[in-house]
Amino acid sequence: NVLENVVRKPLAHIFSEFSGGVKPSKEGGYTGSGDVKYHLGTSYDRPTHSGKRVHLSLVANPSHLEAVNTVVLGKTRAKQFYSGDKDGLRTMPILLHGDGSFSGQGIVMETLDMAALPDYSVGGTVHIVVNNQVAFTTDTKTSRTAEYPTSIAKGLGAPVFHVNGDDVEAVERVFELAAEWRQAWKSDVVIDLVCYRKHGHNEIDEPSFTQPLMYEVIRRHKSAHLKYADQLVKEGVMTAEDVSGLHHRITKTMEDEFEAGKDYSVVRRDWLSSFWSGFKSPDQLSRTKTTGVPIEALKRVGGQICSVPEGVTMHRGVRKVYELRKKMFETGEGIDWATAEALAFGTLMLEGNHVRLSGQDVERGTFGHRHSVVHDQKTGEQYIPLEHLYQDQPHQMFTVSNSSLSEFGVLGFELGYSMENPNSLICWEAQFGDFANGAQVIIDQFISSGESKWLRQTGLVMMLPHGYDGQGPEHSSARLERFLQMCDDDPNHIPDLNRETRMQIQACNWQVVNITTPANYFHALRRQIHRDFRKPLIVMSPKNLLRHPSAKSHLDEFDDVEGNDMQGSRFRRLIMDDSATSREMDPPKEPAFKRVIFCSGKVYYELHAERAKMGKESEIAICRVEQLSPFPFDLIARELRRYPEADAVWCQEEPMNMGAWTYVLPRFFPIMKSVGRSISTGFSYAGRQPSASPATGFGEQHAREQAGLLEDALAIK
Repeated sequence: NVLENVVRKPLAHIFSEFSGGVKPSKEGGYTGSGDVKYHLGTSYDRPTHSGKRVHLSLVANPSHLEAVNTVVLGKTRAKQFYSGDKDGLRTMPILLHGDGSFSGQGIVMETLDMAALPDYSVGGTVHIVVNNQVAFTTDTKTSRTAEYPTSIAKGLGAPVFHVNGDDVEAVERVFELAAEWRQAWKSDVVIDLVCYRKHGHNEIDEPSFTQPLMYEVIRRHKSAHLKYADQLVKEGVMTAEDVSGLHHRITKTMEDEFEAGKDYSVVRRDWLSSFWSGFKSPDQLSRTKTTGVPIEALKRVGGQICSVPEGVTMHRGVRKVYELRKKMFETGEGIDWATAEALAFGTLMLEGNHVRLSGQDVERGTFGHRHSVVHDQKTGEQYIPLEHLYQDQPHQMFTVSNSSLSEFGVLGFELGYSMENPNSLICWEAQFGDFANGAQVIIDQFISSGESKWLRQTGLVMMLPHGYDGQGPEHSSARLERFLQMCDDDPNHIPDLNRETRMQIQACNWQVVNITTPANYFHALRRQIHRDFRKPLIVMSPKNLLRHPSAKSHLDEFDDVEGNDMQGSRFRRLIMDDSATSREMDPPKEPAFKRVIFCSGKVYYELHAERAKMGKESEIAICRVEQLSPFPFDLIARELRRYPEADAVWCQEEPMNMGAWTYVLPRFFPIMKSVGRSISTGFSYAGRQPSASPATGFGEQHAREQAGLLEDALAIK
C-alpha cells in the first residue's frame, strides 16, 4: 500500500515480486541477493496539488521491528546538512510504527531520545502508530502496561493525537495538524491511528485462531473506504454510479498491471541519489588509488591540529598532548595513533570531504588519547581545531560528537547518514568493542548485508577498541570472529589479485582490519574515500597501542612518494618482517628462518619484544596481517615462498574458538597448496584455548595465558 499509493512504485513491479521475483535488469549488472517485497526501499518525485514536487524516499528495512528508525533519522540529518537546511524545514522524517512494537521495542526510546540532541536532531519526526489493537497474535493486555501504545512519548513532551481510522476526514485533519506542529515547533509529534487489521499478519495467517471475537466483529464491519463512499453519496459529493465507476477503473488498472507484471524487468537505478552518480557496482572494475598526501599538506594539517588560540585556558594534561603533537611535526618522528587519525580527517577535508565522528566519549576518546575538542578550563567554551582548517570552512564540515549512551540507535543513525553522500567519511566508535553487540541488529541486517539485499552502498567506518590487556571479559574483545564469520569471501578460491585488475574488495561485503601502525590506519581511512565504490570498514582499534613507544610512524610514511623506504602511497594489507626487503611476489629465499609467525593486531609487539629477548631475529620471522578480510592470499603466499624451510604459525590473543583462527585456517589450505606445502605438517596454532568467556577476569591468569601463547608461538621445533 505504501509502496504503490504513497511512493508510486510500479504496480507491475510489485505484482512481479508476488509471483516469485523480477527478471534481471535488461541492462545487466549486479543484482545482489534480493529481499522480500515488503522490505525494499524506493524513491519518487511526487507531484503535489500546488504544481510542485516532493521527493519521497522509502528506506529499505528488515523484519526486525523498529530497527530502521534511526537509519531514517541519520539519512534525514545528512540531507539537511548537504542541502543547507539548517532548520530542517525542507526535509522531514516520517516513521511508520506498529502499536505492539512502538511500546515494546527499546530502540523506540533511543529514537525519541535523539529528538533534541544537537548533532542528531532533525527538527522533529512525525511518528505514525498504526494501532491495530493486536501485535501479530498478542492482545494489548499482554503486550504493554500503559493504556495507550503511545504513552512512551509523554516522557519527552511530544504531543499525541488519537484518531479513529474509520473517520477519513478526521485522519486527514490530524495528519495535516501533525505536519504543521512539526514545522512550527521543530519537535516530534505522534499520531495514534486507531484502526484494525482486516486480515492476518501475513498472507497465510489465520487471525481467528487467537482473536476469534475480534475477527468476528471485523468480518461484519464495513471497510473505511465503503463508509466514506456512503458518506460522500449521502452528502451529494458523489453518486453511487461515480463510486462504482471508480471501483471499476481501479480494478481494471490492477488487472492490467498484474498481466504486465508477468514479463516485468527492472530498470537499472543509480545508487541512492545524484551524489552517487559514477560510482561502481561490485561487478565493475575500480582500480586502487594512492592514499598518500603531499608533505606540504600534511604539515599544514599538522600545524592546525596542534594549534589553539591565545586566551584559551587548556587543561595541563591536554596542553601536554598538544605540545607533543607539535614536536612530532617539527621532527617528523613519533606520529601516534590519534595524530594519524587527525591527519586523515584533515587531509580528507582539504580535498572537500565531510568528516563525522560519533559515539560515546569520542570527543576526548575513551582512553584519553584524541582530545579533538578543547574545553576552556575557565569559561567552559569549546574549541575544535579541525573546525578551523581552512578559510570559509562550512559549518560542521568536521563534526565530532559524544552520543547518547546507545549503540543500536546511534550506529543506525550514522549508517543512515553515510548512505546519503559518498564524499564523506562517517565513523562510529564504540566505547569498548565489547559493547558493539548492543547494535547487533544494525550490524547483521544492514551493514553486513545491505548492499547485497538492497543494492545500497555505504562507506561507514566502525572503530571497535579490541585487545587483551587483562581488563576482563567485558573489556577485551570486539568479537572479531563474528565480523569475520559474516565475510562473504570464498575461503577455497584464490581470486585475481593483480594490482591493475583485482576486484577482491569490490566483490566482498565489507573489510575487517586489525592494524598495528598509525600510518597504516591513516591510509585505511583515506582509502575509504579514494576509490569509486564504498564498503563498510570494521576496525579492531587499539587500546594500549595508542601510547605504545613502538607503535609510532614517521611523517614520510604518510606522503605520496611511490616506492620510498617508508610506508608511502597506500594501505599495506600485510607488513613484512623487519628483515625482509623485497616486495616481489617471488622474493629471494631465506632458508635460515625456521619459523614464520602470522599475527594481527597488538600481539605483534609482544612477539617482537620476546623474540628480541631470545635473540632469534635471524630464525623467526613475524608477519602482520593488517587486513584480515578480504584475505591477502597473494601476500601470505609470498611470505611462505620467502621462508621455504620455516614452519608457519598463526598466533592470536583470543581463545581458539574466537579471534581470526577459524577464519584464516581454511584460507591457508589453498595458499599452502599453491606454494607446494602441506598444511598438516606446516601450519599450527598459538593462542588461548577454547573458552566460553572472551577473557579471564583474573590478572595473574591473564599474564600466564599471555606468556604461554608467546612461548608457543616462538618455540622452534
